[in-house]
Amino acid sequence: MDMQSTVGKPRLSFWQLWNMSFGFFGIQFGFALQNANTSRIFATLGADPDNLALYWLAAPVTGLLVQPIIGYLSDNTWHPKWGRRRPFFFIGAVLAAIALFLMPNSTALWMAVAVLWMMDAAINVSMEPFRAFVGDKLDPAQQTAGYAMQTFFIGCGAVIASLLPTFFESMGVSNAAVGGVIPDTVRYSFYAGGLVFFLAVSWTVLFADELPPPDMEAFHKERKASRGVGTMFVEILGGFGKMPRTMVQLAFVQFFTWIALFAMWIYTGTAIADNVYGTVDAQSSAYQDAGNWVGIMFAVYSGVSALAAFILPVFARATSRKIVHATCLTIGGLSLASMFMITDKQMLVLPMIGIGIAWASILTMPYAILAGSLPAKRMGYFMGLFNFFVVIPQIVSGLLLGSVTKHLFGGHAVLTLVLGGGCMLVAAVLTLFVTDKAAPVSKA
Repeated sequence: MDMQSTVGKPRLSFWQLWNMSFGFFGIQFGFALQNANTSRIFATLGADPDNLALYWLAAPVTGLLVQPIIGYLSDNTWHPKWGRRRPFFFIGAVLAAIALFLMPNSTALWMAVAVLWMMDAAINVSMEPFRAFVGDKLDPAQQTAGYAMQTFFIGCGAVIASLLPTFFESMGVSNAAVGGVIPDTVRYSFYAGGLVFFLAVSWTVLFADELPPPDMEAFHKERKASRGVGTMFVEILGGFGKMPRTMVQLAFVQFFTWIALFAMWIYTGTAIADNVYGTVDAQSSAYQDAGNWVGIMFAVYSGVSALAAFILPVFARATSRKIVHATCLTIGGLSLASMFMITDKQMLVLPMIGIGIAWASILTMPYAILAGSLPAKRMGYFMGLFNFFVVIPQIVSGLLLGSVTKHLFGGHAVLTLVLGGGCMLVAAVLTLFVTDKAAPVSKA
């Protein structure tokens, strides 16, 4: 397997890294609105709290199907003006903006679930090629800096998006769920998210360029040979047997990491409403206030991740990427589990700091470790395949966490957060066994 070549890849400036990563500001704007408000929307529309995880299954199933296909297609795409990845950035942005406008106008639970499916598919169409974009354009020594820049924008986008419902409420917009209608604070937040998503991704499409395949003639021959839906699926499925050793090891780390994250995204709202606000009634003002506070909590961890994104590479140079990742996951796991002991909403900001440190590493280190072990001409495909190990644990969580919360934890969602913290600690231990053939980490 020919590894990522460094020939012909000039060192990029700060502003070039900025332009190629800025689209992630919009992508995470959409994801943050989804993560902080989807359970709230489902509950407002009458969802059974015990089935919240099942309703969320649309998101990971969509990623499971979309990301490898988009990665494969983008690997086999080249346009002299639009390049390889940018057409997918733009198509996903248009579809995601439409879905973000539709979501808060859902009038029934089935409609919200269907729109979640559409929204997650569209966001994945834009997001997956961004991971491969770094591998395409950057020398291995600068890849950690590239993923750190993406993480910075992910954090910034998530901070603003998570705070939007609270911001609109402070401006006098109604936060009440009257008659099962989604609050106006949430509605206006999603409208803003659709606009920001489209504009931010369009910035990268317009102001970042792409490197052409080094051997254009060979590229066109391979693309011609790979045409056809049957050939595509054969090659996609065949890739499982060709995964590099590092990718297999990281798969186990990702599995336990994303069980923890999915538990947090699904159940933090219910957990805080129950454990801190003393209610599980989704129509009550206290429950909606809890929803806004969860937005603030998520903004804190996202803001911390934006700052930590540029600090983690410093520690990676001093130690190693896997030591940094294991340490950050340990901090995050302990922080998530500690929410069980906190009944003061102000104190909930503290564990969010630890989770933010873990989130910065989750978005940076696994991809930086992985990129150097992948063949350049199949970077998009393998990055999409790697997403299997993000969505499979989410599917497992969707199928099992509802029953675990109801029958094992007596409906107390805060205990599900403790379980998530334990899974993140397992991921930290597994990280120590990952093989990282690290290139020198750039100081950029």
